[in-house]
Amino acid sequence: MIRFDNVTKRYAGGHEGVSEICLEVDAGELVFLTGHSGAGKTTLLKLLALIERPTRGQVLLNGRNVGRLPARAIPEHRRGLGMVFQDHKLLPDRTVFENVSLPLIIAGLGRREIARRVRAALDQVGLLSRESSRPDALSTGEQQRVGIARAVVGRPRLLIADEPTGNLDPDLSLEIMMLFRRLNGVGVTMLIATHDLALVQELGGRRVILEGGRVSGEQD
Repeated sequence: MIRFDNVTKRYAGGHEGVSEICLEVDAGELVFLTGHSGAGKTTLLKLLALIERPTRGQVLLNGRNVGRLPARAIPEHRRGLGMVFQDHKLLPDRTVFENVSLPLIIAGLGRREIARRVRAALDQVGLLSRESSRPDALSTGEQQRVGIARAVVGRPRLLIADEPTGNLDPDLSLEIMMLFRRLNGVGVTMLIATHDLALVQELGGRRVILEGGRVSGEQD
C-alpha cells in the first residue's frame, strides 16, 4: 500500500530530514515509527500527507507517486487519509462537533449521517459530552482527542499519527492506542510515530527504528 523508494527530503540550508529511506507498509498493517527527536519520523508522515514533498525518490501510495501530484489534487489525496499531528489544528471559533464534522461536510454527506458519525467518533474518544464546547475550553489532552476523532470520522483506509499520545496520561494513552488497534483490526492501515516504547510493546505491530533520517532497524 505504501512504499518509500530511496526517499530523501532536504530542507533549505542543506539539512536532510530523511535520507535514502526505503520502506514498505502493507495494506492493513500496523507500523510504529520510533527514534529520537529529529530522527525523521514526522518528516516521513508529512511526505505521505503532502505537507512536504521529497527532494529525491518516490513516495508511492497504492502504486501512485503522490510526490508528483499537482497542487489541485492535494485536497482529494488528503480526504483519503486520517491525520493526527501534534499541533491539533482545531478551528478556535468552531465547536468540538463542528471541528470533527468538517471532513464529512467537505465529503458532501447529509446532516443526519454527519451527526451520527460525529457522535460515534466523539464517543470513541470519550468526549461526547463536550460536543458543544470550543477548543479553548478543553485541556490539551482533550484537544488531542478531538483531533483523533476528526481523523477517524471519515473512516479512512489509512491513518497516520505523529505522537498521538504525547500529551496524555498513561491510562488515556493506552485507551487511545487501543482505539487505534481496534481500527487496525477492521482493516485500517496505521503508521504511527511515537516515542512510547512501552505502548508499542504492549500493542504489538511492526516497529521501524529511525536514526539520523535513515532506517536503522526493524522489529516485529
